[in-house]
Amino acid sequence: MIGLMTHGSRDALRALALQHLSPELADKWVGLLRPGVRLEASADPGDGVGRLGGLPSLPVDTEWPVWDGHGPLSFIASIDCARLPTDALVIDLPDAGTLLFFYFDGQLDDGEALVLAEDRESRAGARVLYVAADEKVAECGTPAGLEPYPVAPLTAREEMTATEPWHPLMRDAFAPGAPLGNRYDHPVCSPEFLDALWEFDHGVGHQIGGHAHSVQNPVEIEIAEAVLDGEVSWGDARLSEEAGRWVLLAQFDSEVAADMMWGDAGALYWLIRPEDLAERRFERAMFTWQCG
Repeated sequence: MIGLMTHGSRDALRALALQHLSPELADKWVGLLRPGVRLEASADPGDGVGRLGGLPSLPVDTEWPVWDGHGPLSFIASIDCARLPTDALVIDLPDAGTLLFFYFDGQLDDGEALVLAEDRESRAGARVLYVAADEKVAECGTPAGLEPYPVAPLTAREEMTATEPWHPLMRDAFAPGAPLGNRYDHPVCSPEFLDALWEFDHGVGHQIGGHAHSVQNPVEIEIAEAVLDGEVSWGDARLSEEAGRWVLLAQFDSEVAADMMWGDAGALYWLIRPEDLAERRFERAMFTWQCG
């Protein structure tokens, strides 16, 4: 199932929903929107909230992240929490400090080793580091064998986000008991409504918080399957329950300005449980990626 997620103002999304759903259903659908921060590459670093690529500034006592047996991870992005509109989000991000994202992108082995959520050994191939605002840091050179990505400053804007009707949250609201990850007989799954949502905004994009824009099936299901070691079927209620325990921390799309291409125009995703986020346990974030 191809992913579908939409960005925009609450009023714009409600107006779109009312074209295809009854007022009651439209209001219910709008009630499931989540605020997110859309990030866009910009030529002007002055008003940015972070950047893709370049070199990270790490605490002086912190080593560059490494996947043992494979090598150092590539630096993907830096996000300045103090410059994010965190008050607009429903996830509990720090109000200061920096989030750094690293990923083993295949530069060192020509893409032979893959970082997969379901492969516990490979999870060391993606990392999130949180650097508190008062930590002493120094810019780090890229380890031998890696080429840093070109710098692409990121600007931010607040938007409401909608997720797929086959996402567990939506399915439980509109068709409890329907097969997980599949369309069901309901107006929110009508081709007309889905096409309208797709035309409204079909890009994945870069994002902090909100609903993830999955390229394939909801990334929350992938994470839940991995956490449960693939031992439950899609019809098992435990899979849906586990998927509901994860929220999007960040997603980074393929980006021309930073010379980033994840598979076939895919995207990287980091998800985290709200309780771990509240306690700043970013090492417990889970990673997955999808492409077309």
